Amino acid sequence: MKRLTRAPNLITAHHWVNVLKTAGVPCELHNRYLNGAMGEIPADQCAPEIWIVDDRDETLAQRLLDRAQKGPDVDARPWKCKHCGEWLEPQFTVCWKCQTERDPLDD
Repeated sequence: MKRLTRAPNLITAHHWVNVLKTAGVPCELHNRYLNGAMGEIPADQCAPEIWIVDDRDETLAQRLLDRAQKGPDVDARPWKCKHCGEWLEPQFTVCWKCQTERDPLDD
């Protein structure tokens, strides 16, 4: 098990965990309740942390988080659901019609 990154806040941390789990990268969210201890514990140690279960997933996990932080490219195109054929805007990661998840590595 290896710490991948610290998140700036709990909402972002949960989003990143969802991104990784959707891509099949087993991970855990640590320090989710330490924000209240800030002051007693140094602030940099209270931030939510994303830990990956398998160290071999580090490169893929970092790539996925980099992409999640960046968001869709300005010239990103809509994508077609592989299950039902519905066309969706590039910022969506799940088909609204059939709830099939978009492959996070598809461009």
